[in-house]
Amino acid sequence: MPRLLGIDAGSTVTKSVLFDLDGNVLASASRRVALSYPAPHHVERDQDELWDAVVATVRELLQGTGTAGTDVVAVGVTSHGDGVYLVDADGRPTRPGIMSLDTRARSLVQRWESSGVSDRAQDLAGQRPWPSAPGALLAWLWENEPDVVAATRWALPAKDALRQRLTGVFSTEPTEASLSFTNVTTQRYDDAVLDLYGLANLGILLPPVIPCAEISGTVTEEAAALTGLAAGTPVAAGAHDVDCAALGTGVVAPGTTSVVAGTFSINQVVSTGPRTSSDWCARNFVLDRHWMNMAISPTSATNMEWFAQQMCAADLARGAVAGDAFGFVEHEISAVETTPSEIIYLPFLFGSPLPHDASASFIGLRGWHTRGDLLRAVMEGVAFNHRHHIDALDTAFESTVVRLTGGASKSPRWCQIFADVLDRPVEVTTASEAGALGVSLLAGIATGVYADLADATSRTIRIAARYEPRPHAVETLDRLYARFRALTAALAPVWAS
Repeated sequence: MPRLLGIDAGSTVTKSVLFDLDGNVLASASRRVALSYPAPHHVERDQDELWDAVVATVRELLQGTGTAGTDVVAVGVTSHGDGVYLVDADGRPTRPGIMSLDTRARSLVQRWESSGVSDRAQDLAGQRPWPSAPGALLAWLWENEPDVVAATRWALPAKDALRQRLTGVFSTEPTEASLSFTNVTTQRYDDAVLDLYGLANLGILLPPVIPCAEISGTVTEEAAALTGLAAGTPVAAGAHDVDCAALGTGVVAPGTTSVVAGTFSINQVVSTGPRTSSDWCARNFVLDRHWMNMAISPTSATNMEWFAQQMCAADLARGAVAGDAFGFVEHEISAVETTPSEIIYLPFLFGSPLPHDASASFIGLRGWHTRGDLLRAVMEGVAFNHRHHIDALDTAFESTVVRLTGGASKSPRWCQIFADVLDRPVEVTTASEAGALGVSLLAGIATGVYADLADATSRTIRIAARYEPRPHAVETLDRLYARFRALTAALAPVWAS
């Protein structure tokens, strides 16, 4: 029976997922890949360990399901965007991969902001540089690690470094190419963008660009021996993971907002023309002459994971035994749901969308509050930050419904909070692994399994639940959101100092 294989190398967990041609998950396997913090603001991971995780999960998946390598008709690979992975001419790493959570280039970006470079980048490239963008990181590496850059042949996105190990081919595709180096109008590499960042002599490091839904290469004999895949299996070019998450929830055209509530707060809408603003990145979508407009910050459901790990260790341990690690969250919030929300949580543990170095806070905490009140505040604070981004997108793009995926989508209570905070319906699809499904659909199109994106999504995307905004909750949470905004404004000079 034919299968599609989607590989999704996220910021902490790498997954391989096997799908049938109707988009159903047949099996999945995952491995955590450790992050390292060699200096303040530096977040990296070992490229070989990441590849080993891909090999292990693919082999486990095939062996565990009794799937022959020849049953896999195509492979797609996706991973976190931004960051950069440097390799030599043979594909060997010249340094650890730099993650999208890395902020080592923050002072460089601040210089670009004050010198006008960021303003010109917004007009030319459709986005202002930020510390983990490939352009900022390459400029930082050129200043601080010139010997490493000199030994490097290719500067790759994470998923393209993995795809090269599968196929032996160095390339990227439009969504990843647009993370720093393309002209927002032409959607192609532009020397003027490289010049803007002082990288004119490093353009040679950028890989060739091929369409997302085309075959980029085939599985090599060496990769086949390691993974259990059949040599010669087609591998699609793929796409940036947030684009794949949109595809995996059926967002392929204007009118619907794709929201990913995971490590990052991802809020994005497709458009058929470029619109630029300091509030979002206008990047290439998987379809030519389409743009994915992304308003993002590292401020989403990872806040709940942090809180649970730091404040709820015993409950997590009991849940792991019972098979429901976060069940206690629902129990404790239920106990306070009839009491008013009084605590505002600012979800800035790992960064913020604000122009200063904001930090996380609980504000309004009193002696009578319980852990349930704090858990509810985390859910609301995360949703408020998503609204901050979506309000900006609403100034230029029309959207009537939200498709939600990521960790928050697994909690019905949190989904309802999103609907109430955003005051629009929130839909959750049956796709438990939206990113892996999205890149599998691209692989299916590349090999003729599906005629096009419309065919692929009509066959595979199904709505599991729809949450309508509740008028009384909308009114309450709108007042709390105004307080959230007032607090971020009031704290600005404190954070700046």
